[in-house]
Amino acid sequence: MKLKLILPALLLSAGVYAQQAKPDTAAKAPAAKEDFSDDWADLRHYAAENKTLPAPTNKRVVFLGSSIFERWKALVPSYFTNPDYIDRGISGQIAPQLLLRFRQDVINLKPKAVIILAGSNDIAGSQGHVTTERIMDNVASMVELAKLHHIKVILCAYLPVFDYPWRKGLQPAEKIIALNKAVKAYAAANNLILLDYFTPLVDSRNGQKAELTLDGVHPNVAGYQIMAKVTDEAIAKALK
Repeated sequence: MKLKLILPALLLSAGVYAQQAKPDTAAKAPAAKEDFSDDWADLRHYAAENKTLPAPTNKRVVFLGSSIFERWKALVPSYFTNPDYIDRGISGQIAPQLLLRFRQDVINLKPKAVIILAGSNDIAGSQGHVTTERIMDNVASMVELAKLHHIKVILCAYLPVFDYPWRKGLQPAEKIIALNKAVKAYAAANNLILLDYFTPLVDSRNGQKAELTLDGVHPNVAGYQIMAKVTDEAIAKALK
């Protein structure tokens, strides 16, 4: 008789406990942060924006580079109100990352021309394995891809840098000059347009003129105004 009374009581208690425990067991575990370590070239950076671009015209130009181009659009957005100027700069990127992005951020956008600005972050790298030859190998691969897809190439002589604020003492000035010499020779040998950002910005130390830069590496508004002038001239040649 007692067993008959105890059993329903135990079942009732278990049901009450289950109801009380439900909020705790039903609590969702925090969602795991998506791991993008396999996206070394940061393809996701412009993936969504690329899908919203209007149909290309025969005057579309892609600016492919790193922080110099990305900051340009942020600091002087009026320059990129021209719908044919597509900024695809990603801060900190090195030449092989630009090469990996070349299909998504250049070829697939069907531009008439591409401006390639590469090399400074390679030179500033902490591992010390980068050489001018390796930078130019990546540049050459991008040029060959562009030609295959009938995209005109504008190669850039890099902006002068006397010192990197985040890696002082690296003495990059001569390395930039050596890179620019290789870029100029390659452009001449392959009948490419050379866009010289070095000459109008350089000072007596082979760094950037103080009145044209924010930190010795990145231009200020005045510096970008000078860059805009020589860039427009190079684009006009490319689109003839």
